Amino acid sequence: MSGPTLTTPEPALPTGSNPEGKRGLEAVLRLNDFRKLWLGQIFSQLADKFYIVLMVFLIDQHLLLKGQGSGVLAEMASGYGLDISTRTQVITLLATGIFVANTIPAMLLGTVAGVWADRWPKRRVMVASNAVRALLVVFAPLCLLPGPVWLGLPWGYWGLVGMTFLESILTQFFAPSEQATIPVVVPGEHLLAANSLYQATSMGATILGFALGEPILRALHSSLAILGIDGGEFLLLPLCYGLAALSLSRLKLQETPKPASNTSVWAEIGEGLQVLRRVPSVRGAMIHLVLLYSLLAALYVLALQLAALIDNLGASGFGALLAMSGLGMAIGAVVMAQLGHRFSRRRLTAAGLGTITWTLVLLSQLRGSLPFTLSLCGILGIGAALVAIPAQTTIQEETPETERGRVFGLQNNLINIALSLPLVLAGTLVSSIGLQPVLWLLAGLALVAALIERPWQRC
Repeated sequence: MSGPTLTTPEPALPTGSNPEGKRGLEAVLRLNDFRKLWLGQIFSQLADKFYIVLMVFLIDQHLLLKGQGSGVLAEMASGYGLDISTRTQVITLLATGIFVANTIPAMLLGTVAGVWADRWPKRRVMVASNAVRALLVVFAPLCLLPGPVWLGLPWGYWGLVGMTFLESILTQFFAPSEQATIPVVVPGEHLLAANSLYQATSMGATILGFALGEPILRALHSSLAILGIDGGEFLLLPLCYGLAALSLSRLKLQETPKPASNTSVWAEIGEGLQVLRRVPSVRGAMIHLVLLYSLLAALYVLALQLAALIDNLGASGFGALLAMSGLGMAIGAVVMAQLGHRFSRRRLTAAGLGTITWTLVLLSQLRGSLPFTLSLCGILGIGAALVAIPAQTTIQEETPETERGRVFGLQNNLINIALSLPLVLAGTLVSSIGLQPVLWLLAGLALVAALIERPWQRC
């Protein structure tokens, strides 16, 4: 798990667009094409979060009311030991189906989509993926029409599951193209700030998207209903995806036309794996990201347990802990954008992993205290930003331009697996050995990773 080769503070190099060699958010936001790419990211990520909220909203407000034969569903669920005797439990179970449909393409298709992101013009891929997603969600109202019931549920629910699956496939093509475009439109000396801004935006979109999604949907529904227009909630997603496509269509990328490839997709996936073998800094950064997202995924489960121990919060308030960690990541990203270039990436990574270790140990000792738990979740988020941003920047810098798409596709595959498997493992471990030992185990993994970086050595 060797750290990136760029282990000394980065000098402020003047460029044509940055004559004084200034660094930070102000300098990177002066880059015209980066601003367009960043706006596209904002609208696309908000749309992704609003999409999940809309699916749950439709299940709750429409499909569940039209469902017939719910006894069939309950009977099937009981066969797997599931209790869906209450409305909330039914909604949770149906929402899980949406989450699974959204996750499967992310786990299976990321690397394949990355290969095509290398073969096709990136701007066209990004514009087309957002435009087609905007078109696809226009058909969501059709899923509310009366029809046959399958497995105790209206056909419209299965239509939404299929739509979610297709949306996720399109997202797999968008993600590696977007990540591979950043080093094309951003000079090397600004990459750390650009990735910091992207990280902060991603956390902000997650918090705002899930927190404000339902109020916005309800406001659109009620405001247009006053004008005699039904279905106002369906306008939000086409608008967001459409604005993303519009912003990205104005990008001016200098991409060299690629000749038709005679190499198979699987051979090109193998070439992407060879990049990890040939370039130790990329391999080390990828391992850091997989480890980080594995820890964060485990904490999603542990947050339920931590919240349940707090008297005035309860298990249902676990979202407050996750939101606080997201806020910490956003704060850490902003600080990294302004000051990160002054420090070596190896030490930033070690400091981030050390911070995560320290907060996990303290969380195991200070369980039940709301102020301490919230504060430690925020600090943990800052530590996560110190790991994620240098790692992402190193992968962008050190990966050959012709292979960025497939490497980022592989990265998305690994991260989605890292976000999925620990969810099951952490829950099983907590049931077997308890919360405190699991927190100690995670802290031990983070500590070992921090020590492997050898931060005590001169960089």
